[in-house]
Order: sequence, then structure tokens, then C-alpha cells
Amino acid sequence: MADGGVSAKPTCVVMKAASPFVGKQGFTYSPAISAEMVGSHGIHMQLVTIPPGAVAKAHLHENHETAIYILSGDSAMNYGDNLELYMEARAGDYVYIPASMPHRPYNLSDTEPCLAIIARTDPNEQESVQLLPHLDSVPK
Repeated sequence: MADGGVSAKPTCVVMKAASPFVGKQGFTYSPAISAEMVGSHGIHMQLVTIPPGAVAKAHLHENHETAIYILSGDSAMNYGDNLELYMEARAGDYVYIPASMPHRPYNLSDTEPCLAIIARTDPNEQESVQLLPHLDSVPK
């Protein structure tokens, strides 16, 4: 599996992230560890790039927890049933999002991207993403 392909029996792998793609949330993701890439069963890990001034679509990850490490930049996030709660995270910060928590992250900077590593208990790159369009118009 040195090429990142999925085999019947997963093994240890060192790899680079795959080609970036735009996820359902509207950000660019570069997946590395996932069911699709290495055959993982309970986790995935990827790099997310939040462009300057970008705001994600409101969403949740049904039944899956998320852990994030901010590599560079400044981000913020509205979260809660009606996105009524707010937090900021900057380079060097870790963020935890409980399973099924509605949230909408965004980049605080209009000039610099925000880069973060995301790990989630869903081994699939986008399967548990549930968009919440009724919350997209909630003010930041």
C-alpha cells in the first residue's frame, strides 16, 4: 500500500496527502488517512485550508467527534443548536467538536489563509457531513 491504495488488510503506511478537493462545507481538504486512502476503520486525518475571509456552510458530523490542530492563521467558529455560541482558535490551538454538534468555522483574516489538521472518528472523508442550510444565514 505504499502508493496509498486500499487493500483487504490494512498495514502501516507513510504517505503524502492526496490531491485537494472542495468538500461539502465549501473548504479545500487534502486527505491522507481515511477509509478511501488506507483502509482505516475508525479514523481519518486531513489538512484543511480556509481561504482568507472564507466561511464554511453550517454543518455537523453525525455521530462523529472531531479534533483540530491549527497550524497557521486565525479562525473562529459559531456552534450550538442555533450557532449561538462562539470561539476563536489560533496557530498552536487544539479544538474539540463533539459528535453531532452544529458548527460553522471561518477565517478571521481577510489576507491570510488558515491551515489546520483535522482528525475525525469517521474513517470516510465526507460521509458523516450533514449540511444545515437553515443555519447558513445566522450572523457570525
